[in-house]
Amino acid sequence: MRKILGCIKKAVKNYSMIEEGDVIGVGVSGGKDSMALLYALKLFQNFSPVQYDIKAITLTMGFEAFDLKSIQAFCKTLEIEHIIEETQIGKIIFEERNQKNPCGMCARMKRGRLSKVCHRHQIKKLALGHHADDAIETLFMSMFYESRIHTFKPVTYMDRSDITVIRPLIYAFEKDIEYAVQNKYIPIIKNPCPVDKNTKREYIKNIMNGLNQDIPNLKNRLLHSLENQEQLEIWK
Repeated sequence: MRKILGCIKKAVKNYSMIEEGDVIGVGVSGGKDSMALLYALKLFQNFSPVQYDIKAITLTMGFEAFDLKSIQAFCKTLEIEHIIEETQIGKIIFEERNQKNPCGMCARMKRGRLSKVCHRHQIKKLALGHHADDAIETLFMSMFYESRIHTFKPVTYMDRSDITVIRPLIYAFEKDIEYAVQNKYIPIIKNPCPVDKNTKREYIKNIMNGLNQDIPNLKNRLLHSLENQEQLEIWK
């Protein structure tokens, strides 16, 4: 977990993610990334130069196999308020609309609902568990499938909702998060999504993991390239 905390410290410093008196809503799905983020932000309160509060937010998706007891117990142990928002997002996407490529719409619907929860609880910042591998995969997905060079930013202000989205794990790699979760016995919930492990993102993830074995330090170089604005050379 020390490595994860170091990554959060770097992200917070480089992108001014957390300010004095912030109330941060952490989107908690029960997966390893969001659970590790919640735990790490709680620990980071002990080292942070500014004081902030944390609230965990979980959206139910309308899937029957989604037991929140372990998340609730974990939040109670950490002395973090756990807000549960009942939704039918999963049923809308997979049953009513029968989306062939559901991930994009699902992400938008979840962000919209999380923003509403934040407003209701006077939360101005929403922390999501996206990490370095996610940023790299999003970059290549945008090039392969959308013909554009794009990935999410560490900090994004959404003017329509007046919510700032922060991604404190932006410098952390998935393998380090997995190790921290196992080492600290952080509970996780199996993703009930019908297309889990069978998406375009999973396909890109497998490609990147294979390339990372063939090319030493590849993921670190790709991550550094996202911050290398001075040497961005594209057609104009």
